[in-house]
Amino acid sequence: MTVLQIFPFAALGGITGVFAGLLGIGGGMILVPFLTFMFTLSGMPNAIVVHVAIATSMASILFTSLSSVRAHHKRGAVRWDIVWSLAPGILAGGLVGGGKIFAFLKTGWLSIFFAAFVGFSAYQMLKNKKPKPSRTLPGPAGMFGTGGVIGVLSSLVGAGGGFLSVPFMTWCNVAMHNAVATSAALGFPIALASTVGYVVSGWGSDALPSGSLGYVYLPALACIVPASVLSAPWGAKLAHSLDVAQLKRVFSVVLFALASYMLYKAFTALMG
Repeated sequence: MTVLQIFPFAALGGITGVFAGLLGIGGGMILVPFLTFMFTLSGMPNAIVVHVAIATSMASILFTSLSSVRAHHKRGAVRWDIVWSLAPGILAGGLVGGGKIFAFLKTGWLSIFFAAFVGFSAYQMLKNKKPKPSRTLPGPAGMFGTGGVIGVLSSLVGAGGGFLSVPFMTWCNVAMHNAVATSAALGFPIALASTVGYVVSGWGSDALPSGSLGYVYLPALACIVPASVLSAPWGAKLAHSLDVAQLKRVFSVVLFALASYMLYKAFTALMG
């Protein structure tokens, strides 16, 4: 990888680190579209480009989430009771989604899947529908099932789960700032289980570029991680300086923009 290639990946890591801390989305919603674009420009085969972008994005969340949650924890915003309740289901779901399901899906359908869930999440945040005041978090079985769904879907789109966990928690009357901070903490188990799945499902594939570990492209990962880890605390600090309405607007605008790009990528893949 040349210096001219290193700088864009590092800059992308810095930007996604800020968004990881700001929105609790692990940075994956930002990384996947841009990595898809950059890998396409470098000549990576269309059949694997979205898979590699998603896997590399999720692997970076292993590191970014730790930096982000540390900053949120210092402010006492992480609901650790929710983390421990959702984590077992998330680990199971991430392993399933990041394994055979991920490898089975073609680029076009994977892109559509990404765009649909991101767009839905943006819509839910933008309409700002108030939950019933009496609604609370479900019991152990419900939390395990919810964690499983978050784990599977997050592994298929390469994100830290904030696009599902933040709306779920706010729907259950968890304060927005607590939901964002808790989502950042959930990013680690999601990333761990999913990354193991990506490595196993892509192991030994001749279609993957040199420097890959399964579907994870290590040269890009090495450029992204240092910058994202350093910038994530800035995003966390910014999150606590904004009100709830501002956070939701930022979340929605970012997600709508990225969903649009991935729909374009899906169209070109399916029509090609």
